[in-house]
Amino acid sequence: MKKGTKKRLGRLFRYLSATVTVAVGLYALLALFFSTEQEKRLRTENELYAAYYPGLLEKEQLLTDVVRGLETKDDALYRQIFQTDAPAVDALTAADMISFSDSLSENFFLSYSASKSESLMKMAGNVEDSFGEIFRALAARRDTVPPLSLPLEGVSYVQTGASVGQRHNPLYKVEMNHGGIDLVAPQGSPVFASADGVVCSVTRSNKGLGNVVEVDHRNGYRTRYALLGEISVSQGRSVKKGQKIGTVGISSTTFAPHLHYEVLRHGVVQDPVHYLFCSVDPEEYARMLYLSVSTRQSLD
Repeated sequence: MKKGTKKRLGRLFRYLSATVTVAVGLYALLALFFSTEQEKRLRTENELYAAYYPGLLEKEQLLTDVVRGLETKDDALYRQIFQTDAPAVDALTAADMISFSDSLSENFFLSYSASKSESLMKMAGNVEDSFGEIFRALAARRDTVPPLSLPLEGVSYVQTGASVGQRHNPLYKVEMNHGGIDLVAPQGSPVFASADGVVCSVTRSNKGLGNVVEVDHRNGYRTRYALLGEISVSQGRSVKKGQKIGTVGISSTTFAPHLHYEVLRHGVVQDPVHYLFCSVDPEEYARMLYLSVSTRQSLD
């Protein structure tokens, strides 16, 4: 190659290098001091996110606290109704599986499915064992009482009044302990025994709970039927489930005619609504339970 040609190529290379350097420098200056419309929009969005982020954190914490509170109430309600702890919820939800599916391997899904299957089989085995234990206990103890039947015929959830707890007394206008559940019914409506048993006491009075019949069902369970009008049984008499023991009455201390119904076990007051779930369908029972808890004033 001739010497002149080499010089021309050298100048051309230096010219191209200088052009590229200047172009890169100009681009860097433009990017540093000038922004495109998209960059401006993204910067504005980032600023908005930065401003909203602390508030979102506070709302997230508030929602977390509310959910935890609801879970605690649900667990307490489940424990009160079923006398056992609520079942544990799997920490890995379907939403987690979807969100992590791109990064999870096939081996993970196989091992997780296998572990869940094994866990479910163990749970099924525990349920089967529990049912077997229940059947053996029932076979050995024929006098087990719960669940009980409703003491009134054709009761709807709208007839459910206040249940056990502190309730506003309509006569004294103060909070007083209420030891049973109020079931509203017309005066003279028949009252039936909730289970087989023996009448252990009959009280006739114009004060307090008025006329009262108490039935012993053995195994520590007793039911008490108060504010009766007529009484159809006597002390010491055996009664069958569904047998009439009296009628709904009313007194000067009651707000409206109703049956005051109590359930006791070994002398300890129980919430009667928890023993009546077999007398109504699940939806009706849920409504009865809600009304019995939310009604703040008793009728007696």
